[in-house]
Amino acid sequence: MRVSSNWIDYELIDCSGSERLERWGDIILIRPDPQIIWNTKRENPLWRQAHARYPRSNSGGGQWQVFKKIPDSWSVKYHDLVFNVKPMGFKHTGIFPEQAVNWSLMQNLIKKSDRKVKVLNLFAYTGGATLACLKAGAAVTHVDASKGMVACAKENLASSGLADAPVRYSVDDCRKFVEREIRRGNKYDGIIMDPPSYGRGPGGEVWRLEDNIWDFVELTSRVLSDDPLFVIINSYTTGLAPSVLTYMMETLISKKYGGHTVSDELGLPATDSGLVLPCGAAGRWTSR
Repeated sequence: MRVSSNWIDYELIDCSGSERLERWGDIILIRPDPQIIWNTKRENPLWRQAHARYPRSNSGGGQWQVFKKIPDSWSVKYHDLVFNVKPMGFKHTGIFPEQAVNWSLMQNLIKKSDRKVKVLNLFAYTGGATLACLKAGAAVTHVDASKGMVACAKENLASSGLADAPVRYSVDDCRKFVEREIRRGNKYDGIIMDPPSYGRGPGGEVWRLEDNIWDFVELTSRVLSDDPLFVIINSYTTGLAPSVLTYMMETLISKKYGGHTVSDELGLPATDSGLVLPCGAAGRWTSR
């Protein structure tokens, strides 16, 4: 497991009874997490002093319960990256803090490269990976089907002092975008994708991870440059084991480019218990 343990402005304080107790800057939030099947005693008083909680309803949805006044949005930092946090629908805050280990990996590879690196970030959400790559000196194309998420990504860009960075945003269905890039002959040295388990594109296109991921990775591999640096695929679908990501990437990418693939769980350390909470998986192919 790869653990994101270098945060200062974010902390997983405790987890019990299908919920996380988290600190985002100075704001304490309680959010649902179905993997937390244990019911350990909630001894930390912050469980009873949280600013807001998102309880999950029986139908799977929910809404925020606000106990103390909180701003519409506030900033948290990860090293030199600045993110605007806000309570969103479906328990989201705009950041997946476990992804910080991937940000560091990409930054190291980009900084060590002796050329201008072009990165394609697909299903890019609010742009954590986009910011990391831009800070390291890459040019990034950021693609997401949600206009609102792309707007949030632009806010994060400005907050991180990257308003003049070489980034191109596209509100688009990721498959259709990649198909056009193939026709245009555009190539990328790094590709990141964070595909949802289920989703719909702007034109009603249906995406189901288990049904579509193999074909999509094969399609996307066609926009890799002749000497690519990395491909990172994230998965939050519990049925998709890290070994599946490894097999897929070795079959579709390593056979053509060589390199090395490692896939494992991502995790966040819980301060009170000392355990590491699993938070999805990531497959990482690197050229060396």
